[in-house]
Amino acid sequence: MVGPRPVVLSGPSGAGKSTLLKRLLKDYENVFGFSVSHTTRKPRPGEENGKDYHFVTREKMQEEIDAGGFVEHAEFSGNMYGTSKAAIQAVQAQNQICILDIDMQGVRSMKKTDLNPIYVSIQPPSIETLEKRLRDRQTETEESLQKRLNAASVDMEFSKEPGLFDLIIINDNLDSAYSELKKILAEEIQKAQGAKKS
Repeated sequence: MVGPRPVVLSGPSGAGKSTLLKRLLKDYENVFGFSVSHTTRKPRPGEENGKDYHFVTREKMQEEIDAGGFVEHAEFSGNMYGTSKAAIQAVQAQNQICILDIDMQGVRSMKKTDLNPIYVSIQPPSIETLEKRLRDRQTETEESLQKRLNAASVDMEFSKEPGLFDLIIINDNLDSAYSELKKILAEEIQKAQGAKKS
């Protein structure tokens, strides 16, 4: 694998991953890239193949998974989703740091690959804070909110497993969470920026 190490971001919905990512992408233009995931679901209006997702058949995806071409995959609501090694390599080939936003199941799968990413878990200060953040979004039904909170408490427990993450950021203050994230990525950011200059 050439290029900077990929970065795996994990953590429950509402912990602040997207907000931290947006800041990184704004402050470091062209340094980070996302791998385009594969899915067996049909494209939604406005989605482009190869940009939003690689839309593939279940047979094709299963074939590539069996051949060891995926670093992680999962099934949600009857559709398969996954990250292929090729998608990560495409980002690295541009000397960008590949960012992977994956769940705990995905983290476990990544550990079995030779990609050597930096593992970062973004966690809320408490389940109560998380509940308030999710309620404030007003995008959840009570049932889906409870599901997310249950998933989050499993996630928070799981993140404490020794050696699983290189860094656990408790996001109770966005600015300090952001500077912690920048600190652990500093070396890879320099590599990516250095490669762009040369």
